[in-house]
Amino acid sequence: MMKTIHSILTITFITCIACAQQTESEIKAESPKTNNYKTEVFVSDLEIPWGMTFLPDGSMLITEKTGELILFKEGIKTTIENVPDVYFRGQGGLLDIKAHPNYEDNGWIYITYSSSEGDGDGGNTAVIRAKLDDNKLVDKQTLYKATPNTKKGQHWGSRIAFDDQGYLYFSIGDRGNRDVNPQDITRDGGKIYRLNNDGSIPNDNPFIDNENAKTAIYSYGHRNPQGMAKNPFTGNIWVNEHGPRGGDEINIIQKGKNFGWPVISYGINYNGTTFTDITEKVGMEQPLFYWVPSIAPSGMAFVSSNIYPDWNKNILIGSLKFEYLERLVLENDKVIKREKLFEDIGRVRNVIQGPDGYIYIAVEGKGIFKIVPEK
Repeated sequence: MMKTIHSILTITFITCIACAQQTESEIKAESPKTNNYKTEVFVSDLEIPWGMTFLPDGSMLITEKTGELILFKEGIKTTIENVPDVYFRGQGGLLDIKAHPNYEDNGWIYITYSSSEGDGDGGNTAVIRAKLDDNKLVDKQTLYKATPNTKKGQHWGSRIAFDDQGYLYFSIGDRGNRDVNPQDITRDGGKIYRLNNDGSIPNDNPFIDNENAKTAIYSYGHRNPQGMAKNPFTGNIWVNEHGPRGGDEINIIQKGKNFGWPVISYGINYNGTTFTDITEKVGMEQPLFYWVPSIAPSGMAFVSSNIYPDWNKNILIGSLKFEYLERLVLENDKVIKREKLFEDIGRVRNVIQGPDGYIYIAVEGKGIFKIVPEK
């Protein structure tokens, strides 16, 4: 009952004046009455643009899930050479990419991808860093490779974020092993990890002294986080993650915390059966927000740019399932309004705010769009 009341309160629309609180089945993201922004093509003709990051010269690096890394500069696409071999299976491929916050000084680029390296058939999520030299990746270093390899194609994660102290965070989904990986800190999968930017383990990671634990783990009990961003107003790392049928979540990552999957959930199996009867349990964190029905969230960006004054401090999240960009209005870390933007634009795979202050969204089968104010 506590969680149901919390959910209703967090998703009551602020645009409803003196209206009754809505039940979960009635809650829907509304289309805006007016939208002061439009999209324009920034990069065209992309298949599945999974990750994107800007470099200081204004160029953009883009990962194609199929394994191609593209440098886009002044309207020209260049294919980058010496990209790691990708175990392309199911949801796996060449995934996220992020330039180091101090890229101008150190030149490091961080990439997650599905890797077959190591023992056993199949693959698992890996994180590398490398430098870019003459349109080629050089000085490649593997920072983390999850084990064991598996032929399962689902739930690789995998987003990247840096916090204000320069720590590297990344996500790995439960790899389709729901009932084993997420709740076991001696195993990879279903976790958020934290490393120093050189791949070493921070000495204050929560499980550093736990026997047999994967000491890179920062939080656990996650399903498949495909959105991750630093909240620029608080410095906290936020994630969104796919639920099963219902129960997609937003969580604020906290050191050593258990976010409950699959012991607690607001979702059910895809075939309509249940896998848990509880939505809360002592010692497990409640989501900041959850969606019923699921929207299949991917990508996540906080708006801090003065280009979008009426979106200030909002979150933008892509919906793969319903093919729009969702705007969430926050108040004291509570979602108080949902809004659909650019309906039917396509499967929104990622969203970032660029260093120029503009919002960029990656759409499968189309490319990357820039959101600009209507004139």
